Amino acid sequence: MTTADSKTLQIFDGTDKAVFKALDDDPRIPILFLAKKLGLARGTVQTRLERKMTGGSLFPHSTRIAPEALGLPISALVTAEVEQSSLDAAVQALGSIPEVIEVQGMAGEADLAIRVVARDMEDLFRLGQAITECAGIRRSTTSLLLKRLIPLRIHQLLDHA
Repeated sequence: MTTADSKTLQIFDGTDKAVFKALDDDPRIPILFLAKKLGLARGTVQTRLERKMTGGSLFPHSTRIAPEALGLPISALVTAEVEQSSLDAAVQALGSIPEVIEVQGMAGEADLAIRVVARDMEDLFRLGQAITECAGIRRSTTSLLLKRLIPLRIHQLLDHA
């Protein structure tokens, strides 16, 4: 880990987690309403948001927390073949694994694209095992995501829509 990387890792305490969980549920909630909902002062919520935004813990232009900031620096894409009659059960089982941060259905050799995050390689191995144990999953393949070269972005689509 480089010095620059270590500067971006910040601790999320209970208040931070409450703020960002609420924002994940409703990203457009005004800060005043968010503060009232959580029983916090408006200034506390504003300070927490600004600190995480300037500290590099959030994805650019987002209130989404970067997994690295939570001690989950390993990112991987797992593709899985699913018994078609068990697709719903497989998706439900995957949803119960906290480190599974995204699942998409796909066409091609695999049926699902599963994005996971992990603490280290041993943790990633454990996740791979947990995924293959999910009901309906026949086989999986894991590919490490080494570096985000272009972050998730949507704004440029507005010029081409």
